[in-house]
Amino acid sequence: MYLVKLPRWAQRFYSRRLFRYDTKEKVIYLTFDDGPNMATTAFILETLKQYNAKGTFFCIGKNVEAHKELFEQIRQNGHLVGNHTNHHLNGWEETSHTYVNDIIQADRIIKSHFFRPPYGRMRKKQEKLLLQRKPSFKIVMWSVLSGDFDQQITGEKCWENIQKHTKEGDIIVFHDSDKAQERLRYTLPKTLEYFSRLGFRFDVLH
Repeated sequence: MYLVKLPRWAQRFYSRRLFRYDTKEKVIYLTFDDGPNMATTAFILETLKQYNAKGTFFCIGKNVEAHKELFEQIRQNGHLVGNHTNHHLNGWEETSHTYVNDIIQADRIIKSHFFRPPYGRMRKKQEKLLLQRKPSFKIVMWSVLSGDFDQQITGEKCWENIQKHTKEGDIIVFHDSDKAQERLRYTLPKTLEYFSRLGFRFDVLH
């Protein structure tokens, strides 16, 4: 079970984390988790380029090590990179020190002040320890979950999730992964085309 649109009360509970931007500007923030990935990263970059759109890629350290050229291509195309741990750890299943050390290990490669916990699972104790180790980190969650990782739904349902719930200032999650690619390839172009027609722009986190 997962929520496509995160309720405001949940956002207030984690007050030190970024869920969305309070703005009346027509801007949406596209984010891509789990890459770089041979099957999907190039597709995402080319699709974003067609719409002059920018995105934020939350990368896994071990995937960066395996695909350094793809990682550099993300940066060279003007997109933002963020830290998604070194081994895609679930914070609810790890000790605070193991979890934070894995993030710091990834930071040596990724070098970004933006961090997103895999699965959104990070205990407050881990958050506190991370910000003690690196106060400049900004912990990023999301306000709209596309559901592209869910192999039980279709691309059409994934697109419905986005179209129905997205408005200005929202941070949308896609996945730069093998598992998500079928739904991603269907949904990302539709998202860019539809919201571009409505006058939205797509920017990196700030």
